[in-house]
Amino acid sequence: MAYIKGIYIQDIYTNQINGYTVGLLRVKESDITEEINRVITFTGTFEELKYKTTYKMEGNFVEHNKYGRQFLVDSYEIILPTEEEEIIDFLSSDIFPIGESTAKKIVDKLGKDTLNKILEDKNNLLDIPRLPEKKIDKIYEILLDYQQTSHIVLELTKLGFTTKNAITLLKKYSTNTLDIINNNIYDTLDDIEIAFIELDKIAKNKGYELNDERRLEALTIHTIKTLTFNNGDTYLYFDEMYQYIKKYTDNLDEDTFEYILLKLSKQNKIHIDKDKYYLEEHYEAETYIANRLFKLNETKKRKLPKLETKIKILEEQNNIVYDKSQKDAITKALNNNLTIITGGPGTGKTTIVKCIVKLLLDIYQIKEQKIALLAPTGRAAKKLMETTGIPAYTIHKYLRWDKDNNLFEVDEFNPNPQEYVIVDESSMIDTMLLSSLLKGTLTTAKYIFVGDYYQLPSVSQGQILKDMIDSNVLDVIKLNCLYRQTEGSYIINLAQEIKNKELSNKYLMKTDDYNFIKCSDEYILNAVKDIVEKALEKGYQEKDIQILAPLYKTRNGIDSLNKILQEIMNKPSKNKKEITSGEIIYREGDKILQLVNDPDNFISNGDIGYIEKIIPANKSLSKKNEVLINFDGTMVTYTPKDFINITHGYAISIHKSQGGEFKLVIIPFTPSFKRMLYNKLVYTAITRAKEKLILIGDPNSFVYGVNNDYIENRKTSLKELLKNKYNS
Repeated sequence: MAYIKGIYIQDIYTNQINGYTVGLLRVKESDITEEINRVITFTGTFEELKYKTTYKMEGNFVEHNKYGRQFLVDSYEIILPTEEEEIIDFLSSDIFPIGESTAKKIVDKLGKDTLNKILEDKNNLLDIPRLPEKKIDKIYEILLDYQQTSHIVLELTKLGFTTKNAITLLKKYSTNTLDIINNNIYDTLDDIEIAFIELDKIAKNKGYELNDERRLEALTIHTIKTLTFNNGDTYLYFDEMYQYIKKYTDNLDEDTFEYILLKLSKQNKIHIDKDKYYLEEHYEAETYIANRLFKLNETKKRKLPKLETKIKILEEQNNIVYDKSQKDAITKALNNNLTIITGGPGTGKTTIVKCIVKLLLDIYQIKEQKIALLAPTGRAAKKLMETTGIPAYTIHKYLRWDKDNNLFEVDEFNPNPQEYVIVDESSMIDTMLLSSLLKGTLTTAKYIFVGDYYQLPSVSQGQILKDMIDSNVLDVIKLNCLYRQTEGSYIINLAQEIKNKELSNKYLMKTDDYNFIKCSDEYILNAVKDIVEKALEKGYQEKDIQILAPLYKTRNGIDSLNKILQEIMNKPSKNKKEITSGEIIYREGDKILQLVNDPDNFISNGDIGYIEKIIPANKSLSKKNEVLINFDGTMVTYTPKDFINITHGYAISIHKSQGGEFKLVIIPFTPSFKRMLYNKLVYTAITRAKEKLILIGDPNSFVYGVNNDYIENRKTSLKELLKNKYNS
């Protein structure tokens, strides 16, 4: 590792959010002799760099393929100037409340040791003419802050924290940062972007023993978070925690572990209910949901007048006839305070939601602003908006999620005013999200949850829709009749067969909307290529075609599929700019999948957009390569550091496809996918096809997935809590 010391002279680029900076430093000292007296470009994460200030930076020179030689900073510290001319420049800079004339008087009086003398005793400035005490205090405070800030960042980076994390801790704890670290380094775990294993390494270097109580407490919380997230549980049992945690301790005995659990319980970090162990926030969320749903269900119903007559009027206006089950669903949804509508594809969920909204708007003259149409993903929200003709939002957007602080601005103290809340794709909602949603709406609001019981559950903890339905105490309308069915259609029938694990021989037959193309592993990529090319020739648009797969990194996985599909759907051209990120080439016109929620730009995990424009660094304001992606009219700018949040979207995972529908869906099946194939996953993939479905590959792998009775038996309490409410 090399070092450079010099004066910060120019800012090229600074990200105000994360502190990432590109700047110029005039080098005065370095262990690389040839760099002395040169102006070099440096990059790194900083709190706030001050012009005309001397810094010592440690790191390495790297050769950027486009921007040339740069110094990549790992750590840095402020060096107070010692030369008289430098001190005058420093004191007369914008950060101090004095000009050059006063700065010169101070240096003339105190000499080369000016800054240290001020830090030792600010009263050394009392003899400077026309320098009031308020300015003396301010000069002292700024110098002290400089000294402390530099010291804290340096100490933290020496311990092993990244500069970014060091700055984050400094901003939160100020001058108390090192005291916090020395008292209990694990207290910082939730404050910074660091994995437990990385913080654990730093703690070990600081002398923490494996069975230090502070470590055991943090490790226990980490264990509960890890296991509940991995399995979708909201609680755990003692033994599964103990077996996991003892692998990372020094022969931890059960009694000591039980003591740690009781201690955490007293701190209100976990909740113990007999043999169940919860994170406190999960227990509170499930309890709140159960109480709120119970109240909704039991509160006196506000029935809409003459609803049956109004439905007839709507039928006449739209030349449609609803059958008995549909009318029943519509009536209950509008009259009940809480209604759950569930059914597979083609069972009329969309028709019912559309009717409910039309009745409210056109017949009962309810203002649009009184209706909230919500979904867990941007894609599902878009579909809901297309169905109803009025705005729909992701739940995160509706609740105004603050990403930086990981909280919702809309809560029980500041709820949204809507009176009717319709939530589509409810199977995807996790426990914490539903708790936040219920808190963020009026207690008098009517709730209509719509979803498919057999879809994959939420990625995070909980199985909300399943628990609500399985409790058997809430009003649930189960739709079983198939309405979206035409002569010769097989997709919906296949979905039913998969759901019931009763495949007929038809799955190998070709129909107007379905085909299974058998081929070996080595030919799958070429076969997918041929299918897509023919589809494009037949008039399908690129946006109409979606390939789904369960894995990324196998021979026929998502990454390989995206690579060959890009060359078909968005061929290279002299007129299309490109940019490379690792092994991925991004090209103007590319189909892009968003991988994380981005509340600042109202983009959700799973949203699909298209690269509208690539702007090279020498033509961009940020002096970085920029990629402009269009998400259904919302333009978002990405720079290289953001590329971790996107990937190509020609082929996507089945989990990411939830909440969406595509005209043509192509799904490969191969023995290498077997470890990921199970009934609900296959069902979810199949039901994404709106018009045509093509399966390709190994029929045995498909049959295995259909018959794999892996059920995510998540440990959750909502079902029992709801039952208990009605039995008490």
